[in-house]
Amino acid sequence: MPAQILDGKTLAQKILSELSEKIEQTRLIKGRPPGLAVLMVGDNPASAVYVRNKERSCLNVGMSSYGRHFPHDVEQSIVIDEIERLNQDPNLDGILLQLPVPDYLNATEILYKITPEKDADGLHPINLGKLVRAEDGLRSCTPLGVMKLLEEYNIEPDGKRVVIVGRSILVGKPLSLMLLEKNATVTVAHSRTLNLAQVTNEADILIAAVGKPGLITSSMVKSGAVVIDVGINRLSDGTLAGDVDFASVSQVASYITPVPGGVGPLTVAMLLVNTFASYQKCP
Repeated sequence: MPAQILDGKTLAQKILSELSEKIEQTRLIKGRPPGLAVLMVGDNPASAVYVRNKERSCLNVGMSSYGRHFPHDVEQSIVIDEIERLNQDPNLDGILLQLPVPDYLNATEILYKITPEKDADGLHPINLGKLVRAEDGLRSCTPLGVMKLLEEYNIEPDGKRVVIVGRSILVGKPLSLMLLEKNATVTVAHSRTLNLAQVTNEADILIAAVGKPGLITSSMVKSGAVVIDVGINRLSDGTLAGDVDFASVSQVASYITPVPGGVGPLTVAMLLVNTFASYQKCP
């Protein structure tokens, strides 16, 4: 039988609807809505789409949205100065630097300037350190979205063999830690992994996050495995494709995420959830 679809779009709508109700109740007490600032550098078309989606989602849930678009040749110091100003703004609870930024900028230095309490994307080393120690803190949005999706469909990682293909600081590394918290046995594979198909075929839950369209084929997936496709790749014809060959893998997996409509919408939802969490902790 074809795999059951893990519908991230519907789950994201559910999460945002619940969040909207919480914001409406809380703003009466605090006297202001939560606020999110999204900073973008340059003219990357994909980034522009993501930023618009985030701003639209903010408005839909009653959250204030602040956007700042810098030219592609902006000086590093100007971006940092803006972040430091936003850190002090009492009406802003979350700050996000839209990645990627132009190569001449030091993205790590810029990200580290965001105060950990307003780190809506969960990428500050303090928040990543709290994740390592299993302490409360803001979590990386895409991995958190994956965990919410598994939870929604009652897919329990406890005791399962999980293989993550991709070791980025955005997805692979933080997601491996979140799954370890849930008592999964986690293997992180990557571009240097030998016999990748042999590794992926051992997975009860297989997660692809490498940015290579169609990398994961049906021969690389164990029958009945849960397959989560984090990849979003724009093809030459303008269409979007994941890291998983959906047509073939959906015939052997038990559950699978589509692209688009899988993990992507949950990334945006978790960004707003993180911002609201920071908002709740403000005086």
